[in-house]
Amino acid sequence: MTAMTATLLTALETCDMLEIDGLHAFDFSLDDQQLLIECMDGRAAKRWNFSLAQVQAATFDETLQSWTILGDSGEHRLVCMSAFTARDDEDEHDEDA
Repeated sequence: MTAMTATLLTALETCDMLEIDGLHAFDFSLDDQQLLIECMDGRAAKRWNFSLAQVQAATFDETLQSWTILGDSGEHRLVCMSAFTARDDEDEHDEDA
């Protein structure tokens, strides 16, 4: 993904998982107001909240293949990832039986 082919907003709409500041986050939501990211760091819950304007202002770092977003608590690095899912072949076979 490059800055020319996508914005962070577009990348977030198609990804399944984020890495923020080195932590993997499966629990994130994006609506027309904000991006909310939650994850666990050991026993500590971590939460980040970015406005839509902050998401739109994010820049893509071609070298690091990640997005830099400036939040209220400073600069953060996001990596958008697609999770792999196993196909549910068992259900298909059960229907044929």
